Amino acid sequence: MSKPKVIVICGPTASGKTALSIELAKRVNGEIVSCDSMQIYKEMNIGTAKPTEQEKKGIKHYMIDIVSPNERFSVADYKKEAKIAIRHILKKEKVPIIVGGTGLYLDSLIYEIEYPNIKFNEQYRKELEIIANKEGLEKLYNDAKKIDPIAVEKISQNDKKRIIRILEIYKATGKNKTEQEIASRKNEIEFDYKVYALYWEREKLYKRINQRVDIMLREGLIKEVEQIYKKYNEFPTAMQGLGYKEVVQYLNGENSYEEMVDKIKMETRRYAKRQLTWFRKNKQTIWIDGENELQNNIKIILEE
Repeated sequence: MSKPKVIVICGPTASGKTALSIELAKRVNGEIVSCDSMQIYKEMNIGTAKPTEQEKKGIKHYMIDIVSPNERFSVADYKKEAKIAIRHILKKEKVPIIVGGTGLYLDSLIYEIEYPNIKFNEQYRKELEIIANKEGLEKLYNDAKKIDPIAVEKISQNDKKRIIRILEIYKATGKNKTEQEIASRKNEIEFDYKVYALYWEREKLYKRINQRVDIMLREGLIKEVEQIYKKYNEFPTAMQGLGYKEVVQYLNGENSYEEMVDKIKMETRRYAKRQLTWFRKNKQTIWIDGENELQNNIKIILEE
């Protein structure tokens, strides 16, 4: 018995995933399930490049605006909720289209990886935060590297959230993240995922990224960050996100406006590079040229 087909549109940030997926959804009677670890957060709109209601063109979107910025939301949570959304779309006899650039979220679906939804140990998290502040994040990075070198290869040395997560998983389960992924990949995959990724020449992609950052700032990114920062007394995990962290540093007087802009652009380019490396490891991915006309890329997808 054939499995239900699910289309995936992935690729680096600023590659044109949103526009392509919405036009595709219009053509195939589809609905979109976001695969973005930042768009899940309410109130965080500009810095996450969430599609506006006008941009959505009436296409139903799932997994956007589902938790507050100070709430924890794990990969296991994402997989559970995303699969509920996929089944709901299929029940309506529509085509599910997964769209986004968070590789960890995507792999949890297309490989049925069971990431442990471990209980949050507040005391251990505080201990790790103290170490990061006193001895530097590099200490935690090196500790994580000893525990799980494969997982550490995939993340930035400055990605405190994911470095801490590697340590938390090992502390709670006695097994590293990679070992658990390998074991869970033996699970039966529920859907027939057709994975497409957008690519651009590097310089052209970097130019798009720089332009997007400029647009976000014009649209009010700093004001958005100020409002969230004031609303929540503690520093929400979500505010560690790309673009938000740099604006917080600027608001705290840690860097100038120009330094903030340059850093956001630089870190976003680095993130795009890591995304490309991640998606290239997925052997089933079909790469399509981001410079193509939308209708040409839709044709490529429909002909597969």
